[in-house]
Formats: sequence, structure tokens, C-alpha cells
Amino acid sequence: MGGERHMEPAVTVEELYERYIRRLTPQQKQQLMEKIAQDLATPKLGQADSNPSLLDLAGLGAEVWQGMDAQQYVDQLRAEWDK
Repeated sequence: MGGERHMEPAVTVEELYERYIRRLTPQQKQQLMEKIAQDLATPKLGQADSNPSLLDLAGLGAEVWQGMDAQQYVDQLRAEWDK
């Protein structure tokens, strides 16, 4: 739907490794791994967060409580418990 296309890469991961990565120094490989890890940890636009935070729910449903006094609501609940 959103105009997003998934195209096959021009080369496979194995080809990429053999052609470019294998010849890197250990330090360069470490830098590459850090770069890839950073890229994976950064959420991309349009991608669903697989680990949403509870804080993402802040303010959700606020319209339900609009115009209601919090203390009055709690008092009403407590009164129902005593019945």
C-alpha cells in the first residue's frame, strides 16, 4: 500500500561479504558492526515499533475523562465498594 517496494538487492549478502567485507581489517569490521547495530536500533519512519513503550499510551482516551472531577470519581468508586 504506501508506495513502498521491496526489491531484491543487486548482490546477495554472501557476495557482499566475500567481495567487500572479508578483506576489511578487524577494526574496520568492528566499525561496520557498530554502524549496522546503530542502524537497526534506530526506528525508521513507517516501521511499527516491535517494543512499544507504556509511555506511548499517555493521553490516550483523555476525552473519556473530560469534564469529570477525579476526586469525585474516586469517591464514587469507594462508595460502591462499601455497598
